[in-house]
Amino acid sequence: MLQRKIEQLESEIKTLEAVIETQAKTLGERREQMENRRKEVADIGDQRKILFGDKNLDVEERRLNEAVSAAENAEKQARDEHEKKRESFNQAKQRVESLQKLIDDREPLLKKTGIEFSGALVRYGFADEAGFQEARLPPDARDGLAARAKELEDAETNLQALRRDREERLAKEVDKKITDLSLEEAEPLLTHHKDSLKALQDEITDKKGELNRNAIAKEGLQKSLIVIEAQRKERQRWDNLDRLVGSADGKVYRNFVQGLTFDLMIGYANQQLKQMSERYLLVRNEQNPLELDVMDNDQAGEIRSTRNLSGGESFIVSLSLALGLSQMASRKVRVDSLFLDEGFGTLDEETLDTALETLASLRQEGKLIGVISHVPALKERIRNQIVVTPQSGGRSRLSGPGCSGSNSVERAS
Repeated sequence: MLQRKIEQLESEIKTLEAVIETQAKTLGERREQMENRRKEVADIGDQRKILFGDKNLDVEERRLNEAVSAAENAEKQARDEHEKKRESFNQAKQRVESLQKLIDDREPLLKKTGIEFSGALVRYGFADEAGFQEARLPPDARDGLAARAKELEDAETNLQALRRDREERLAKEVDKKITDLSLEEAEPLLTHHKDSLKALQDEITDKKGELNRNAIAKEGLQKSLIVIEAQRKERQRWDNLDRLVGSADGKVYRNFVQGLTFDLMIGYANQQLKQMSERYLLVRNEQNPLELDVMDNDQAGEIRSTRNLSGGESFIVSLSLALGLSQMASRKVRVDSLFLDEGFGTLDEETLDTALETLASLRQEGKLIGVISHVPALKERIRNQIVVTPQSGGRSRLSGPGCSGSNSVERAS
């Protein structure tokens, strides 16, 4: 096993030696290349010194680039200028050729016109062109005549166009063959139609005047209708007032005023009733406005008569009415005392607590609340009590705050 390991190590050593030999060979080649590069650098440095001496290469490069750019710009400008010059030359050449062609085309006409002009000079008695020039009108006069001639030509053109239009219209009218009457026969008929037309126009004018008068009358009628409508509304208001308060014996008016007072009392009573029970709400009877009904919120807002209330419900309603009446009266008259006679015996425990709490709140407002009752449960809830004890001989004895031992009252038989 050791021998095998030694062989492996020897094999690895040989491999490493081969690698080292290869690396050494490569290193020699790299050194040779580096030496060649050094020689090349030295040669380039010598050439640089010969070309530039001690000058800064960056500065020289920038200067040469600027010079090249300037030369290129100058060359471009010169090329552009050359193109412009050549284009102008070509245009001028084309213009010269065009003018020459025009001259060549007009030369025969010019010769013909010269011959005709010479003949015209002889024909009209002019010796030469100079005589003709002396006989010509001044330029202003010639321009005036030319303008007048132009106006006459335009007028002639317009007249010819108008004449053609009239001829075309006449031809169309003739083609229609509206009538076979002659002019002598048609003229009286035309006069008759003109008279009829004038009569119709006069009638139209009269109708327009009548329409204007109708419009004015309609406007006045609308104003009158507005006044009538306002008076009708005012009369309706008085009719309503008469229906509410108008009667010979004053009963309707009394009922109306009592209804207003009754509504006010119901409002105060509902405020007190809401503190004692959320179930009930007092409302006026629709058939008899001075009678009460009760809205039962636990029965989907059903309207119940006060005659169908239980004893406890009747007491709560009566108590709320009494409290509302006292609150309404206190607006003008001070109500400091309130006495309640019986009724508490019909209340359950919860309702009794609510009623007593309501009375206690009134007591905190400075009111004196007196309760007359035979209910034993009230004795435990009311601190200040005046007890009436029956005595012989139809008399009773009073005991309590403010009562002496000799106080006695005679009982009613």
